[in-house]
Amino acid sequence: MTAVATERPLLQIRDLHIAFTSGKKDVPAVRGVDLTVYPGQTVAIVGESGSGKSTTAHAIIDLLPGTGHITGGSIEFDGVDLTSLSARKKRAYRGDRIGLVPQDPMSNLNPLYRVGTQIKEVLEVNDVARGKAADRRVVELLEEAGLGDAESRARQYPHEYSGGMRQRALIAAGLAARPQLLIADEPTSALDVTVQKQILDHLDGLTDELGVAVLLITHDLGLAAERADHLVVMYKGQVVESGPALQILQDPQHPYSQRLINSAPSLRSRRLMARERAEVRAEAAETALEHAEEVIGHGEGPESAGSPSSADAASADEFGGQVSAPVIRTTDLTKVFKLPGKGLAKRDFTAVDAVSFELARGTTTAIVGESGSGKSTVARMVLGLLEPTSGTVEFDGVDITTIRSRAQQLAFRRRVQPVFQNPYASLDPMYSIYRSIEEPLRLHGVGTGKERERKIRDLLDKVSLPAAVMSRYPNELSGGQRQRVAIARALALDPEVVVLDEAVSALDVLVQAQILKLLNDLQAELGLSYLFITHDLAVVRQIADQVLVMQQGRVVEQAGSLEVFDSPREEYTKRLLAAIPGRSVELAS
Repeated sequence: MTAVATERPLLQIRDLHIAFTSGKKDVPAVRGVDLTVYPGQTVAIVGESGSGKSTTAHAIIDLLPGTGHITGGSIEFDGVDLTSLSARKKRAYRGDRIGLVPQDPMSNLNPLYRVGTQIKEVLEVNDVARGKAADRRVVELLEEAGLGDAESRARQYPHEYSGGMRQRALIAAGLAARPQLLIADEPTSALDVTVQKQILDHLDGLTDELGVAVLLITHDLGLAAERADHLVVMYKGQVVESGPALQILQDPQHPYSQRLINSAPSLRSRRLMARERAEVRAEAAETALEHAEEVIGHGEGPESAGSPSSADAASADEFGGQVSAPVIRTTDLTKVFKLPGKGLAKRDFTAVDAVSFELARGTTTAIVGESGSGKSTVARMVLGLLEPTSGTVEFDGVDITTIRSRAQQLAFRRRVQPVFQNPYASLDPMYSIYRSIEEPLRLHGVGTGKERERKIRDLLDKVSLPAAVMSRYPNELSGGQRQRVAIARALALDPEVVVLDEAVSALDVLVQAQILKLLNDLQAELGLSYLFITHDLAVVRQIADQVLVMQQGRVVEQAGSLEVFDSPREEYTKRLLAAIPGRSVELAS
């Protein structure tokens, strides 16, 4: 979708300033933004969280949150300055001429109302259709959005839809009144890459067919590279670079644009990442073997602060495997859930089906696949949080499914630690950062109070956080800082294995790159072994040595990282790789 430059702009933003009131003062959030969208054009605004991209978009449709308000500049839509209109007249543009596809479909669809009812409301509010005509139009819109059996789907509630289906429903609602401009605010950030590609392909087709211009808000450079004609880069509330998408991606002028592009997993050089991984590989493996020898050798090696050799010895007494053997080995791991069937009957659902793999010390094995592939269920069984239906999980030669004593359980927990997807959900909001990190040390009886404090300071230093954050609470930290705290807590007990379940999927590209570098550095320094669960193959290329590709509970491909990316064997793996946003974009070397 490329606009003709001689056309009159559909949307023209000039010198826009937006502030939020805090106390009695205005705090600037957007400063002097200029932006132009032509009819039929796709423009992407990119930047990290807090850059002002969503605030700019919400100002267009008069949906600024809280105390947000425009303090200067103009927003002209089809020749009319929206900032000069009354609230009632602004509402006339919203939905009718400017549509919105918001980021989180679950919080933007009312769980108490049927999906069809909510789309019908859009039609009626914008005087598109009413009554039975509106009901028929709802079905047509859901069909347009790619939902099969649309008549039945219209009668369902949001919780009965998958994430991709909910996003399609929001697209149907956003395009219901046939707007001239569609604002898509991170429309696929929570979706798997294959579902994301389906949604965006369908959105492209619909907007192209209807001649709708699109303002795409995203932090994903790969997605912007693939979908947009024009790119606007925002940083700290200002536009730092603007121009044709490919031109900016191939020759970025601003240092921030350069950082964004260099950090985007799907746009980084494969050779560069392979070299970076090779540099830390030998060091990590060597450190891992040394650490295992210390633990299995009853803590005869040097002790870390607040980690007495007696605790290491107790752990080693329970797990005395061979140092050279894989630290984790699963054999025919299977999990069958009992789900409600007809009446009182139950039906079997096989979430994980005979999965076998090995995790060598000091290496990273990534398990990838779409939602529902079984990868997180495997992680929970490896962590001992879920009992397998059949098969074994061995840690240091001991089948953890046979562990019964509390001493064995504590020894296992000490040496295998998790980091989950959402650090805000996994950190108690009522606990200070100090207390959150201290908790595992206290529960395992590690060190005195002063020793634990020294340990926590050391851990925060390892994850590049200042000691001052100890007194703060999770809500006072950014997403990246919270994930660093979660990693510090996981390292508190000096584990050998860390299971990372979608640990970077909710983070902006720059923060994601920082966390991945941190994980690589910690692996080299501490000899950690990682089991990395993700749906993002672009991230896998940066961190994994071995890759397992899962589909519907089964491993369909298992090989080294380079082999999977350069010579995938299975059609499903090829589909996952092809769906990586920006993979097809050729950048200058």
